[in-house]
Amino acid sequence: MSNEPMARIALIGFGEAGGILGHDLAARGLDVSTHDILFDAPASREAMLAKARRSTVRAAENLADATRDAQLVISAVTASSALGVAVCAARLLGTGQVFLDINSVSPATKQKMANHFASSPARFIEAAVMAAFPPQRLKAPILLGGSHAADAAPLLSAIGLNVSVASDRIGVASAVKMCRSVVIKGLEAIAVESMLAARRYGAEDAVLKSLAATFPEMGWREKLPDYLISRVAEHGKRRAEEMREVAQAVREVGIDPLMAEAIAERQDALVKEIAANLPGTRVEKSFSWRELADALDKASKAAKNK
Repeated sequence: MSNEPMARIALIGFGEAGGILGHDLAARGLDVSTHDILFDAPASREAMLAKARRSTVRAAENLADATRDAQLVISAVTASSALGVAVCAARLLGTGQVFLDINSVSPATKQKMANHFASSPARFIEAAVMAAFPPQRLKAPILLGGSHAADAAPLLSAIGLNVSVASDRIGVASAVKMCRSVVIKGLEAIAVESMLAARRYGAEDAVLKSLAATFPEMGWREKLPDYLISRVAEHGKRRAEEMREVAQAVREVGIDPLMAEAIAERQDALVKEIAANLPGTRVEKSFSWRELADALDKASKAAKNK
């Protein structure tokens, strides 16, 4: 792998993760281009293009345009699209180009991606993002995997990414991410179910007091419940999709993914309930889980009284 500094970056996907990466990498003086399928949708095109302009990121018309001459291509799409993007990139990319997949997919899916790059002159590197990009942004820890991970790590660190090498084998970094997600996204799902039920009983203060006494450092009586539930309200559809990848990863090693599948259902359920009863709801910085719970309770009662 060339030791030449990475100055030209392509981002495939310009959602939450891609948007943060694009903005912050461009702010460091790097030449950043991006393509997102929402650029092609009339309803979202202008907003997405404006987002790219604000970040001084070049909006490309397609994958080939975005990745042309890029030294580093970062895939930050949905779990369901990740393999397809990797397959296309393996055909397009050439010598000296690095494809970094940061999507939350199973170890087996990462291995399939790597297999497609086996006959490509480009280099494939597995990446697992171990914390949400907001609020850490470029400082969010990223585990790398694969035979090219060690060579790429200093180059990725040089552009501001917080990377460390998990393994020279594809799949290990993702396994770390998947198993951790059972706990992290599980905690979100548990908070949704527990807090919304407690609110309807008028018991939430006592429940939070008890949780704070049991886990005093977690912040149950401070910002933690708002943060956990806001993640589901804002990104539950994507996170449910990711948890189904987790379920597949758990299943692949012979364990029945009872928790992973239930977490996916709870994440999905809140998003569907909000869409059905509170269309147009946006998660703002001042998000209050209590206000959301009350609005959903009011909508539920109104529906029953019809």
